[in-house]
Amino acid sequence: YLQISEPNEFDIMLVVPVPRIQLDESDDTGAFYYVSFKRSPKEKGWLKFFEEDGKLSAFKMLTALREIIKQEVKNIKDVEVTVARKKAGSPAITLQIKNPPSEISVDIILTLEAQHSWPLSTQGGLKIEPWLGTKNRRDLRFRSLYLVAKQNKTEKVLRGNTWRLSFSHIEKDIIKNHGNSKTCCESDGPKCCRKRCLKLLKYLLEQLKMQYPKELEKFCSYHVKTAFLHSCVTWPNDSDWHLGDLDHCFQRCLGFFVDCLQKSQLTHFFIPQYNLLSLEDKAKHHFLSRKISHELNNGFPVFHE
Repeated sequence: YLQISEPNEFDIMLVVPVPRIQLDESDDTGAFYYVSFKRSPKEKGWLKFFEEDGKLSAFKMLTALREIIKQEVKNIKDVEVTVARKKAGSPAITLQIKNPPSEISVDIILTLEAQHSWPLSTQGGLKIEPWLGTKNRRDLRFRSLYLVAKQNKTEKVLRGNTWRLSFSHIEKDIIKNHGNSKTCCESDGPKCCRKRCLKLLKYLLEQLKMQYPKELEKFCSYHVKTAFLHSCVTWPNDSDWHLGDLDHCFQRCLGFFVDCLQKSQLTHFFIPQYNLLSLEDKAKHHFLSRKISHELNNGFPVFHE
């Protein structure tokens, strides 16, 4: 329930359970890993996806999945469905579904699910204790580990065998059960504006990206979602998010995000050593910061266009 504008883009995680794995960091972000199996798998079908050094190849698995999807799409007769061209570095296989008057795009994201403790890099992340409580944090950290097939662009040799940690299932859970009190936004409980704030943040970025596609191509909704989650921790009480205070709360979240842009520092919510704003893109961060500040100071003209 966080779709904005016309709900015509959807993500589906295709979750593949894996046996016991070993994770080796591929860089210093704490987000990208090489995956290998601790022992030879019983299902021999896995073997064709290994590199010579025993690493599980994201590229090989994605290529095989793309072929399966292409074949299956041919069997769909009543709707026009096509597989979009591969986007460099994207972990998704995109289906375009023609359905006049609008087209729907569905991203299928290959995801490994491992019964594996969360890596050391996540230890200081998910600091939700003041907001959702210590027990909740502990329970969430016992959940399965998800890894998506994502190329690490900082590798010296790009082989396509890296996997990136994914916490979208945890984020979804947190946003769904977002209250400091258990009754927040329940049918008979007090209502808050957290979800509306997130929708507005996503909508603002989407509108600005449409105006400045080249300058803002590096930004995505995950940046504002991360800033929003940090805002929820900074202002942890339901009383900080009264439904009637939407205007104030939205501007407060935006102020937090602008501050991150100006410092070129937006810490990954689950991996504190990982900065989502590359220092090489400082000029782009300052550009977005200026555009958001202009919107803030002028009553959000982009919303009225």
